[in-house]
Amino acid sequence: QEQFVESGGGLVQAGGSLRLSCAASGSTYRANAIGWFRQPPGKQRELVAAISSSGLTRYADSVMGRFTISRDHAKNAVYLQMNSLKPEDTAVYFCNAEDVYRRTAWGQGTQVTVSS
Repeated sequence: QEQFVESGGGLVQAGGSLRLSCAASGSTYRANAIGWFRQPPGKQRELVAAISSSGLTRYADSVMGRFTISRDHAKNAVYLQMNSLKPEDTAVYFCNAEDVYRRTAWGQGTQVTVSS
């Protein structure tokens, strides 16, 4: 079963940048589109960005132009470069299969806190 471990979060001032990493293990990683999700305090989890196995990307409107998702098949990794961070980007960030029917158990996520 696929497993994901997120890292790279932290505390940053508004306007700053962070790069999140997602390490994938399992046999289906390369075939799946992978998404970065986030869950702000008291709110539901939402999809932020996704990348297909061939590298096609899509983004939520709220992060378009500021976030960039990428993947490295050789390292079984997916990354999220976050620039021009805003306080409303504060959330726990997770990675998982984009397709709900291919998702595995959620990991611990990585906390991103943006101060104003």
